Amino acid sequence: MIAMNPSLHADIHARLAEFNFKPEKQGYLRSGTCPQCQKKELYIHADHPWVLRCGRLNNCGWESHVKERYPELFDDWSKRYQTPETSNPLAAADAYMQHGRGFTLARVQGLYKQESYYDPELKIGSATVRFPVADGYWERLIDKPQRFGKKKARFSFGSHYQGRFWSHPSHSLQAVKELWIVEGIFDAIALEHHGIAAVSIMSCNNYPAQSLQDLRDARGNQGCRLVWALDGDAAGRSFTTKHIERAREAGWECTAAQIPQNDKVKLDWNDLHQRDKLTAKDIENYLYHGALLIAGSASEKALLMYGRDNKLEFDFSFRNRLFWFDLNLVEYNKVMEQSDKDGADCRLSEAAKREKALFASHSIRPIANCNPTPLYYQKNELTDEAWYYFRVDFPHDGASIKNTFTSAQISSSAEFKKRLLGIAPGAMFSGTSAMLDRMMERDLFHIKRVETIDYIGYSKEYGCYVLDDVAIKNGALHDINGEDFYDLGRISVKSLNRSVTLKINRDPDGYTTEWVDLLWKAFGAKGMVALTFWFGALFAEQIRATQSSYPFLEVVGKAGAGKSTLIEFLWKLFGRIGYEGFDPSKSSLAARARNFSQVSGLPVVLIESDRERMDGEKSHVKSFDWDELKTAYNGRSTRARGMNTGGNETYEPPFRGAIVISQNNPVNASEAILSRIVHLYFDLTTQTPESGEAADALKFMPGENVSGFILAATRKEKEIMATVAERTAVYLKELRMRPEIKMPRLVETHAQMLALTDALALVIKLTSEQQKAIREQIIIMAGERQQVINDDHVLVQEFWEAFDYLDSNDMHRLNHSRDPQLIAVNLNHFVQIAAERRQQIPVIGDLKKVLKTSRRRKFLDVRVVNSQIRAKESLRASTAMKCWVFQNDISKGQV
Repeated sequence: MIAMNPSLHADIHARLAEFNFKPEKQGYLRSGTCPQCQKKELYIHADHPWVLRCGRLNNCGWESHVKERYPELFDDWSKRYQTPETSNPLAAADAYMQHGRGFTLARVQGLYKQESYYDPELKIGSATVRFPVADGYWERLIDKPQRFGKKKARFSFGSHYQGRFWSHPSHSLQAVKELWIVEGIFDAIALEHHGIAAVSIMSCNNYPAQSLQDLRDARGNQGCRLVWALDGDAAGRSFTTKHIERAREAGWECTAAQIPQNDKVKLDWNDLHQRDKLTAKDIENYLYHGALLIAGSASEKALLMYGRDNKLEFDFSFRNRLFWFDLNLVEYNKVMEQSDKDGADCRLSEAAKREKALFASHSIRPIANCNPTPLYYQKNELTDEAWYYFRVDFPHDGASIKNTFTSAQISSSAEFKKRLLGIAPGAMFSGTSAMLDRMMERDLFHIKRVETIDYIGYSKEYGCYVLDDVAIKNGALHDINGEDFYDLGRISVKSLNRSVTLKINRDPDGYTTEWVDLLWKAFGAKGMVALTFWFGALFAEQIRATQSSYPFLEVVGKAGAGKSTLIEFLWKLFGRIGYEGFDPSKSSLAARARNFSQVSGLPVVLIESDRERMDGEKSHVKSFDWDELKTAYNGRSTRARGMNTGGNETYEPPFRGAIVISQNNPVNASEAILSRIVHLYFDLTTQTPESGEAADALKFMPGENVSGFILAATRKEKEIMATVAERTAVYLKELRMRPEIKMPRLVETHAQMLALTDALALVIKLTSEQQKAIREQIIIMAGERQQVINDDHVLVQEFWEAFDYLDSNDMHRLNHSRDPQLIAVNLNHFVQIAAERRQQIPVIGDLKKVLKTSRRRKFLDVRVVNSQIRAKESLRASTAMKCWVFQNDISKGQV
């Protein structure tokens, strides 16, 4: 057992507290809570805490190496081991080989050197463990290798290892009877620790023709048995069969060994070494699985499986077709009895007699012309819907088809057949329900579970960004794997979103920042403020978690002012091409709720919701109620709906995005809504030929050239959030000192925007002039918003000016109220008097939209009043009049 570094031992024990182990007993920590079955059967060695195991071997059997459970303890070897006090120049490399790979130093020292690698593009470096290979070298980065993306290991430039393998110098390959061929150098070293001669071909597609020929020449043209033991992924399995075919043609005796891949973690030979899974019994199992892989016929594979398990009937796949094996015991016994009586057969061994009887008494029938494989279970916890995700492979060339099956569709052969035909063209299943039950019983036992989110963007629950084909967690990029989910260490997650598509160019060389100057030229400081809000939308969830709110952005301006160009370009920065937003007035309540729920950490853009007809008449489209958005400010649900469960459950998804409003006229809404808005107004006065050219350049700029912005921003999540937290407090204090900004909510929203301006400088380069202009613009916007909140809407102001003029004439009084504290106005009467006195007044339809927001004279209600004006007209039989009632402003002299 490898002795553990004291500091590493202490760090691991500190993290093991999450399992609530009982105190150490007989050298083990026991009775911990298993993460898979939740039973208190978890245990680990106290002095050598390398592997966590569940004691329920038959019912659970979960295990995990601490290196996978706590990767942060094993990703910076120089920091922990290569300290200034250390005299060993190989300290970090030795520690990596011993503690990171589980090797005995005495068996590996001299094979490697400790070197370093520096990435000139990323401007970061790492210590490496370097092995000489062919005419160059191969090295593994050991200091936070996730920072380098896929470049965790590398060959020296110009190295020619094709056609060759790396071999352990302690073995004399001329004398071995069996030689294992694996992919990685660490795999070969791991097998060597167990007395198995192994060589590394470095890559599954590298057939070592030259090294095999050199080996044959060194052995005097005498071969040995080759065991092809490549990785258990699709590429490794495919090249295993190809390499064996080629090697057999060259005269080599070949077989295969395969590691069954049943967990979400792909295991290799080094992993098995660290888990103590390379015993003689284990090796026999891996050779059996290798034999299944390279079986020459369905019958040969079936008999191998029968010889292993002695099952009378079972399903199996061969070359991506499903078959059913059935052994006729009556016929089998009959053949065995005949063999005992037959003189020629009497000389056969018992094993030979059994083999003859098996061949004569078994039957194999095809039950599917494809191979459907359940991959994992996924569930939407909020809606209580669940699916099993399948991959369907065909014997002919072509991509696999992946889709979901419900529990009902895998419970009946008829339903399974229909669903299979529906998702995979030409796929047929002819098995019975009993066969299907046997298959599902085996394949679904302890099936992998993948967590799901029903939106795209930032997941607060899992602390990561889940985008179309990439996820970002803790600054690292994660590719979507071959099973359509993201493996993020302890969790596996995928998005169920199918509505929003982001086409993000991940090539750093394809991302250009020339758009920053173009945006400045085209839209100036206001355009940069819009960018700041858009950038901040990526962190809206995190900002709400610490500051409880995130503002709305309103982009208003005349037609042709460039609003659509600006918004469509900002979408390009996130990889959403050819999209601006949706019109809430054209959408149903349910459609709006889904638009608000399908993104997180991304903007939700509402366009043209103030639409009006050119003739001034009311549009047939119902106006959007801005108060629907009030709860979105704090990230709460915008709509609740009942669940179809027979109970009283409701579904209230929180709002996780950021609201953007783009229209020609400013929002007409209550003070509660107006105070939540960061307002930008664009007009034609600032447009020049130069700004027009810059706007055109933004309009026609390919999205692939700028979509890298979202990756650059999200990868710096930690630094950005630290800056926002620090600077928001500073700007809150500054804005509270300004007398023109009185409302606390305006102080908070605009302080957030100022803090985000500082954070934006971490992602793109802004000149001091640009930063100053952006800050000044935001402060001006805060003052203007305060003024808007203080004042009535322009149409309301025009109404009261006309009212005061017309009502001042005793012959044409407009106030129907008998109470001097109130003003009651009948709008039709108001229009009549205004027409008689030839006064220009706002359109009555527009007035009705905004009169309720009156602040100078507070709106109270629309109701029937006892009209003092009608009472004076003796011919009137009724004094009842429907009026808009407001609180009177006595200071204006109303009576």
